Amino acid sequence: MIIRDEQPADIPAIRVLITAAFKDVSHSSQTEAAIVDGLRGADVLALSLVAADGGALLGHIAFSPVTIDGKGLGWFGLGPLAVRSDMQGRGIGQALARAGLDRLKAVGAKGCVLLGAPGYYDRFGFAVESQLWLADVPKEYFQVLGFGGPLPAGEVRYHAAFESGEP
Repeated sequence: MIIRDEQPADIPAIRVLITAAFKDVSHSSQTEAAIVDGLRGADVLALSLVAADGGALLGHIAFSPVTIDGKGLGWFGLGPLAVRSDMQGRGIGQALARAGLDRLKAVGAKGCVLLGAPGYYDRFGFAVESQLWLADVPKEYFQVLGFGGPLPAGEVRYHAAFESGEP
């Protein structure tokens, strides 16, 4: 398995992979693939990585900039993260997350936020931090990972594609 940047030829397979991965997830809005397409269409998909084995895509992860109290402060949102259902539990999601976070750090990002399961994402250092929040979500699912320096404070907002699935 290799982890690499998405290529234009991967886009249809990424869409299928994400849709299938979230198909039976109870908390899913079933718009995850449209969100990635919307981020890509708005040219704000800052990092889009795939896990591939030969020609088969096994997983995908997306990162996009977020604002904090309306300001771009060098922070990014992780998500969605999708792994083919028959390949889950094999470390593919972890490898994608670690590779993405390492890449963000390497380009000088200040930190990353996500909405996800604490029992999964705490292994990467994500934690609930009261000074950063996402409106209308349970606070225990909104997690923060700073890459050094003081954490900012304020309301985090994702790109509009997360609400509409469009640019």
